[in-house]
Amino acid sequence: MSETLFRKFTLLNSTIWLAACLVLISSPALAQAGSQPDGCRSAWGPDDQRGAANRLTPAKVKEAASLIRTGKVYSLGRLYEQGMPLFGTRTFTIVTPTMAREPGENRMTWNEEIVTAQIGQVGTQFDGLGHIGIGDTYYNCFDAKEFVGRTGLKRLGVEHVGPIFTRGVLIDVAAYKGVVRLEKGYEITPADLEGALERQGVAIHAGDVVILHTGWGSLWNIDNEAYNSGAPGIGLKAGQWLVDQKIVMVGGDTWPTEVVPNPNPNLAFPVHQLLLVRNGIYILENLDTSDLARDKVYEFAFLFSPVPIKGASGSPGNPIAVR
Repeated sequence: MSETLFRKFTLLNSTIWLAACLVLISSPALAQAGSQPDGCRSAWGPDDQRGAANRLTPAKVKEAASLIRTGKVYSLGRLYEQGMPLFGTRTFTIVTPTMAREPGENRMTWNEEIVTAQIGQVGTQFDGLGHIGIGDTYYNCFDAKEFVGRTGLKRLGVEHVGPIFTRGVLIDVAAYKGVVRLEKGYEITPADLEGALERQGVAIHAGDVVILHTGWGSLWNIDNEAYNSGAPGIGLKAGQWLVDQKIVMVGGDTWPTEVVPNPNPNLAFPVHQLLLVRNGIYILENLDTSDLARDKVYEFAFLFSPVPIKGASGSPGNPIAVR
């Protein structure tokens, strides 16, 4: 091969390689997967720490209140107890010290408890915007090196969220697919969400909270090993579909809300990054959706107030639905 021909061949290969790299970098799926920190800026300004909670307007409160017709209340929270399913090495322990006594003829005694746990990341749990990052980049492009400290987060703590009172929508994907429980690793698609909503005769509005029923919650405290082994859930395409609906939060009866294991074995929890980091949309995990699904309650007033622990990345709590 002549020197001139060799140079042309090398230049051609370099051009092909560069073009391939540009295609990969511009791939929406790859970008959503968290390979690039672009797209983390808030639509509500450079100082915003509330994310999609900014969509919780007085009009949404009035819309939610108008859905209360029977006054029936559904508790969506799980019981916090030792032995419940826990992710990874997380822990939950409750200890009641010796009963205390006060002096006096009325013989007053009292109890209190010591709870040891990742307070916002066990049982029914609310994922705040300080919970998940893309490397050191978090929601609104805040750098973890500048706000994460040993005594709590200096930005994006759950104290910025405020009470959530809005319209809730249950999407019963299990019923739509004709099963009691979706299989582990089943990826819920946009077609599944649209089909289930059409079947239920319900549409999603901006500012809603969307709750997914997969049936996976039937394993809770029945077969914890199976429950923790993976889960059905939304993938990146369904996650983006929900983003496009301009919702405030998505949750469900599984521990990750998104599909686990991910269809792409090279990705770890990319839907969390898509929702929390890129769009400020909250996640609510380990819900009990069985009663809502049983009664076919597909729209309702949704109420949840994160415990305002300054600098916390998440919160425990008991969300409720009222019809």
